[in-house]
Amino acid sequence: MNAQRILHTIDGISTFAGKAAAWLIMGLMTLVCVEVFKRYIMNMPTAWIFDASNMMYGTLFMLCGAYTLAQNGHVRGDFLYSSMRPRTQAALDLVLYIAFFLPGIAALVYAGWDYAGDSWRIREHSNVTADGPPVYHFKAMIPLAGALLLLQGGAEIMRAVICLQTGVWPSRLKDVSEIDVVEEQLAASEHVDDESRKIAIAHAQDIEESARQRGMGGEVNR
Repeated sequence: MNAQRILHTIDGISTFAGKAAAWLIMGLMTLVCVEVFKRYIMNMPTAWIFDASNMMYGTLFMLCGAYTLAQNGHVRGDFLYSSMRPRTQAALDLVLYIAFFLPGIAALVYAGWDYAGDSWRIREHSNVTADGPPVYHFKAMIPLAGALLLLQGGAEIMRAVICLQTGVWPSRLKDVSEIDVVEEQLAASEHVDDESRKIAIAHAQDIEESARQRGMGGEVNR
């Protein structure tokens, strides 16, 4: 298995975890709508929904961290980074990942494992509301999310090393992006002629390509 395939495999694991966690948005939206209806229409608020919605949002936030890293979507101060050459970017990333990312996420996994273990042993329940729901399964997401981030962080370090050797960022696993949605909407529109559609799509592609060039690496189809 070559390095590129290893990178795409790890990207795929992070993407799968992120997309699976994204379904929690549907449950979260349902809970909030039910609570609003019961609280303001029926005057029957439900105490446990507050805890449940916090846990669902927290799980979504944590498990999507590795996915966002795999898509190079985390916020960065790229006003300087974007003007650097790929090898300079890679050297900077390598230093920052080793000096800050790995120790921080390793500490998260270590502390989160004990934190979750204690919660499971006592079958911890929320104390925010009376007779709160169990939270030990939610706290188990802390070391899991940290482990996924460590795995993806290893892939990012490998990318930086490859870029230092070749001068080119390795490609990333492609996922659906905003440009895909724009193209679908324009293609289905009856109010935009072919020429205007092509110009709009080309302009959107230029914007996306410029944004991608400011980051790391290209994209490949699955």
